[in-house]
Amino acid sequence: MRNSVRTAMAALAASIAAVPALAIQDPAAVHQNLLTLDTHLDTPIHFARPGWRMGDRHGLETDIAQVDQPRMVEGGLDGGFFVIYTSQGELTEQGFAEAGASAAQRQLEILLMLATNAGTLEAAWTADDAERIVARGRGFVFQSIENSYPLGEDISALQGFYDRGVRMAGPVHFRNNQFADSSTDPEPRWNGLSPLGRELIVEMNRLGIVPDGSHASDDVVDQMIELSATPIILSHSGPQAIFDHPRNLTDERIRRLAESGGVIAVNSVYLSGGGDEDTVRDELTERLESLAAMSAEEQAAAITALRAYDAEHPRTEADFETFMASVLHLIEVAGVDHVAFGADWDGGGGVVGMRDITALPQITERLIAAGYGEDDLAKMWSGNVLRLLREAEAYSASLAD
Repeated sequence: MRNSVRTAMAALAASIAAVPALAIQDPAAVHQNLLTLDTHLDTPIHFARPGWRMGDRHGLETDIAQVDQPRMVEGGLDGGFFVIYTSQGELTEQGFAEAGASAAQRQLEILLMLATNAGTLEAAWTADDAERIVARGRGFVFQSIENSYPLGEDISALQGFYDRGVRMAGPVHFRNNQFADSSTDPEPRWNGLSPLGRELIVEMNRLGIVPDGSHASDDVVDQMIELSATPIILSHSGPQAIFDHPRNLTDERIRRLAESGGVIAVNSVYLSGGGDEDTVRDELTERLESLAAMSAEEQAAAITALRAYDAEHPRTEADFETFMASVLHLIEVAGVDHVAFGADWDGGGGVVGMRDITALPQITERLIAAGYGEDDLAKMWSGNVLRLLREAEAYSASLAD
C-alpha cells in the first residue's frame, strides 16, 4: 500500500513539474507583474470637465469615464498613449486655425493633468522612460495625435506638438483631409496619401514619432508601410475576419503589416453591428458631447438619464467572448511580436463583460488559458509598442548624427 501511494505521489510531482510555471501561477498576479500599456486612451476628453479629476475613482454608474488613476492601479494598467483628438472640419484657413487652437488646448489639458497628479503619474518621452517610471511605482503618460487635421498645411507645426510630448500620430480620422483618405469616407480624394501626407510621414520619421494607420484607408495603410522609414502602428484596429467593417483590416493586410515589423493594437469597437437605431439614445448621448460646458450637477443628471435609459432599453452589443476571438485571431495571423492592445477606452470602447480598465486582467487570464507564456504576454502588453518607439527614436537620432 505504501509503495502504491509513493508511486502515485511521485507521478503527481512529476506531472506538476512538467506544467509550465506560468500555468500554476495566479493570472491576476501575472498581470500585475507585467508592464502594461494601452495605445489609444481618449480620456483627455474628460480633463476639461468641471469637477472631474484624473486622481479620483469614477464609477460607470455615475460617470461615462472608463479610465482614471485609481482604476489604472486596480486594472493593472501602467500607462499608455493619451490622445489629442480633433474632429474633422472644413479644409479652410479658418478651419485649420480653429482645429489648431483646439488641439493645442487639449495638449495643455494633458500637461495640466500631469502637473496635478505629479505624485502618481508622469510624462513619458521615450520607451526607457516608461520602464523607469513604472519602476518608481508611477503610471506613465505618452501623448498621441488622432487626426493631424490641426496641423493645417504646415507640417512644421508637428515640431511643437513633439516638443511638448507627442510620440505617435495618425494622419486622418472619419473623413478625408489634407493628408490622407479615411477608411470611412465613401469617396476617396487622394487614393491614399496626398503629397502633403507623404511629407508628413517623412516628418514623423525625422522627429521620432510612430506613424499610426488607424482610421486610414487601406491604400493609406499600404503606402504608410512602404514609405515610413520605421514600422508603423495601428493603435486601435481589428480584423475583418471577425467583423466586416472598413475600419478593420483583411488578414492579408495584417500579415503585410507584421512582415514590415509593424504592430496592430486590438480594438474593442467594430466587433459587431454596434447596437440598434434609437433616436432617444442618440439625443441623450449627444448631450454628453457638451459635458465640459456643464456644471458637475448637470453632468451627473445627463449621465444618469442615459444610464437609466440603457437599463430599460438594453443595446445589442459585442461581448468579451467576441473581443477575445478578435485578439486570438490577430495573434494567429500576425504573431505575438506584432499584436498590442488599444481598446479605444473613453472613445466608444468596451464590450459586455469588459466595461472599463478594471477588467483588463481578464484578458491576461484568457491568454494564459490559451497557452501563451509570460514572454508572449510581455510583448503584447507593452514590449512590441516599446520596440516601435525605440526604432523611431533610433532612426531620428541617426538623422541628427
